[in-house]
Amino acid sequence: MEHAHGKGKRERTFRYLLDPLFLACVGLYVLNRFVIKPNCGWMFFHNWFNDLICIPFWVPVMLAGMKLVRLRRHDGPPTVSEIGIPLVLWSWWFEIYLPGLATTGTRHYADPWDIVAYSSGAVFAFWFWRRKRRWPPVAPP
Repeated sequence: MEHAHGKGKRERTFRYLLDPLFLACVGLYVLNRFVIKPNCGWMFFHNWFNDLICIPFWVPVMLAGMKLVRLRRHDGPPTVSEIGIPLVLWSWWFEIYLPGLATTGTRHYADPWDIVAYSSGAVFAFWFWRRKRRWPPVAPP
């Protein structure tokens, strides 16, 4: 979606569930789940690939929900906090809190490389969403 803003320049809005990075992550997840993992023994695809695409996959879903319930007041690209807060919370939840629970009945293992993968995906997503585009100004909260 584009909007005209002065002197013929066009600015794009964040497309949420139609964002190209989000759609690429959906496709990559399906490819990894049904093609790569069953046919490839590389540990990266079994252990860290989904963690790498976690932030660029879930942040647009989260922001679409926030926009729907009017907690997000702009259509600009995700901000540092909109990427950083989920990164910190999910890293803590999945790599510190859940592995520390002995009563969950499931096996959760802390893996610092998961946090590296989450963070790498977050950095790439931030760069992708902010690269050489003109975005509408973010309205103050």
